[in-house]
Amino acid sequence: MRVPALPPVPAVILAMLSIQGGAVFAKMLFPQVGPPGATALRVGLAFLLLLALFRPRLQALRRADWQAIVPYGLTLGLMNLAFYQALSRLPLGLAVTLEFIGPLGLALILSRRVLDFVWVALAGVGIALIAPHGGNAGSAVDGLGVALALLAGAFWALYIVLGGVVGRRVPGVTGVTAGLLVASVICVPVGVAHAGTALLSLPVLAAGLGVAALSAALPFSLEMSALRVLNARTFGVMMSVEPAFGALSGLIFLHERLTPLQWAAMACVIVASAGVHLTSRQVESPVAA
Repeated sequence: MRVPALPPVPAVILAMLSIQGGAVFAKMLFPQVGPPGATALRVGLAFLLLLALFRPRLQALRRADWQAIVPYGLTLGLMNLAFYQALSRLPLGLAVTLEFIGPLGLALILSRRVLDFVWVALAGVGIALIAPHGGNAGSAVDGLGVALALLAGAFWALYIVLGGVVGRRVPGVTGVTAGLLVASVICVPVGVAHAGTALLSLPVLAAGLGVAALSAALPFSLEMSALRVLNARTFGVMMSVEPAFGALSGLIFLHERLTPLQWAAMACVIVASAGVHLTSRQVESPVAA
């Protein structure tokens, strides 16, 4: 069964909104199951959810398909483990901002035109404005949290590249589901070892199902759809709006106060995202599925 196709830009925006909402709710699970347990619920339940809803034919995948899917799934699992560990040590806005250095760096490396550097630079200005103000006033920034967020960003950049390969090779949500299966092989044992039977609590499972739908099943499927149309460079710079959505999620759900500087930062990344989309449609053709 195929996910109804959305235009790539709405698909990416909806994916980012969903991920940030899921991150807020996942953080609420940390006191009960910790970051590894929340990661296990996010990845494992997302796999089961996609398997039940879309019934992808994983058995029909060929050896060459799995050779593309396995690295993608491993990257997906490690990215989630690193980010949730960072999220336990950093505020959401700061964790997302630091994680974004990965895809932003990828966009810069892959850029071939001077105008692309302008959009990347504008997004970088936004990130520079957000990063020093991502935490609560007077709180020290956790060094290990920063390192984990940067590590998650490196995995995110690799995920963009590998996800594009899988998305063009495997139809529908089959590639996402297979990738989540591989990610579950990593994340679920780690989560069980950390949280144990707490993962089987009905309230925890119910909350985990919501996190899985918002943070993994829906956004990964939407991103895979977008990656069939957008090349990795365009997708990476469009994701520059991710820190802004993280900050907005903190405002809406966690009642975090935003400074004028943070609003200016969000304006920078939103303009950069819009700019790269508008100019890419005029001067370059997207990668065909």
